[in-house]
Amino acid sequence: MPILEILDYAGVAVFAATGALSASRKQLDIIGYLFLASVTGIGGGTMRDVILGVTPVFWVLNPAYLIICASVGFLVFLTSHRFESRYRVLVWLDAIGLSAYCVMGAAKGLAATGSPTVALVTGILTATFGGILRDLLAGEPSVLLRPEIYVTAALVGAGAFVLATVIGMPLAATSAIGVLSAFAVRGGALRYGWTLPTGKAGPGRHPNDVM
Repeated sequence: MPILEILDYAGVAVFAATGALSASRKQLDIIGYLFLASVTGIGGGTMRDVILGVTPVFWVLNPAYLIICASVGFLVFLTSHRFESRYRVLVWLDAIGLSAYCVMGAAKGLAATGSPTVALVTGILTATFGGILRDLLAGEPSVLLRPEIYVTAALVGAGAFVLATVIGMPLAATSAIGVLSAFAVRGGALRYGWTLPTGKAGPGRHPNDVM
């Protein structure tokens, strides 16, 4: 199986697991598990394909992705009660999924357009959009609003992959560099609390205070 196909399946499966874990935290029924697993697993790739004009989108052409999401969702439904800290498992699985998917998204963007800039954008969207949808639907604090680095990790991973590809390195090496770069940044942010500088403005006032 080609390296990029492995990353694609792995990214879908891991993100599906994070969606199902969010369902477990909200004590949803089996349908809730399957729904959040599927939305999270295929959400980023769907957005990527829509932006690139690739239709039908990947999971319509290959329903195996939906089967993977449903299988992972059902497995988490049966086993999530065994995890001591479901949230810790969720964020680390999310870091793995982000690392795999930022490379996959960048590779598809580069192949479709030949533009490194577009590849960076598709890499970031593929790696982050599913997690954003998951948090929105599950009522969890959005990954975009947490202090530690998230989107930047996808940017680093996609950028490392694109740069290594442009200079002519083999696919196995470029994929490994991209995945490890993204995971190092996201893992470091989770472990050590790395953040980027924030704006100096104070917090916004409530709308009722300014109307």
